[in-house]
Amino acid sequence: MPDPAILIIKLGALGNVILSLNAFAAIRGHHAAARISVLTTAPYGAWLRQAPFFDEVLVDDRPGWWNLPGVLRLRRILIQQKFARVYDLQTSSRSSRYFRLFPASSKPEWSGIAPGCSHPDRDPNRDLLHDNDRQIGQLRQAGITPVPPADLTWSRGDIGRFGLPRDFALLVPGSAPHRLVKRWPAARYQELAQTLRARGLTLVVLGTASETPIAREIPAALDLTGQTSFGDLADLARASRFAVGNDTGPMHLMATAGCPSVVLFSHDSDPALCAPRGPDVRVLRRPDLGSLEVEAVLAALPQPVSA
Repeated sequence: MPDPAILIIKLGALGNVILSLNAFAAIRGHHAAARISVLTTAPYGAWLRQAPFFDEVLVDDRPGWWNLPGVLRLRRILIQQKFARVYDLQTSSRSSRYFRLFPASSKPEWSGIAPGCSHPDRDPNRDLLHDNDRQIGQLRQAGITPVPPADLTWSRGDIGRFGLPRDFALLVPGSAPHRLVKRWPAARYQELAQTLRARGLTLVVLGTASETPIAREIPAALDLTGQTSFGDLADLARASRFAVGNDTGPMHLMATAGCPSVVLFSHDSDPALCAPRGPDVRVLRRPDLGSLEVEAVLAALPQPVSA
């Protein structure tokens, strides 16, 4: 008899994927003999193929519901795998609708919030929980315990090509372009970089290629925007003194990889629900990040740099 097939749904964004790493590991441990697939979106497909949790990575193009050929392609992908159980860790309205793509006669067991699913998350306070804790509760209700700490030791890059000095720290001044209120002003990052450089520390700016204009506003730091893979970010995290950045995906990755991190939050997101998790994470929150002074960030650094 073939091993059962299991599907995990996690579409994104990066921070949400990172906060699911321990859930991925728990599912892998619970279904040790199963063939486990993850359904994700294109930005994370190649990276998750390196992870030890999955036998297969399926990419969801997220077709519009009006796009009948695209929806039918997605339906074929889901049905042909003959999944015995699905863990919907996205638990969005979109991913819940995927439950309805399976024929009524052969619906898999389903952990999530889809109406009529076999293993619903019944916690009435689920929307008040941190993303990570909510998934732990969901898995507990589906019969999976324990859930181990998140592990990124499998994610590796090639940071030797950057020629960085031994003593450096990381800055992440960007965020999703449609959520600019999540950004601490670039001028403040420049002031922070100047202060730390005067104390003998090299600062490195990370982000996507679209965030290069922000890096140009921080000339006191080395610009690596658009040059790093997820594996590179994990290796930079392990090698750096600390990281300072906005509430954005790379900060989740680096905090989880073990980098001491100071994460800056505005009114636009609640750290009680979505702060990065890691061995040394410190959160600074202001309703308006423009009011956050450099001195407060310096005081919060996990490894203070002497003046």
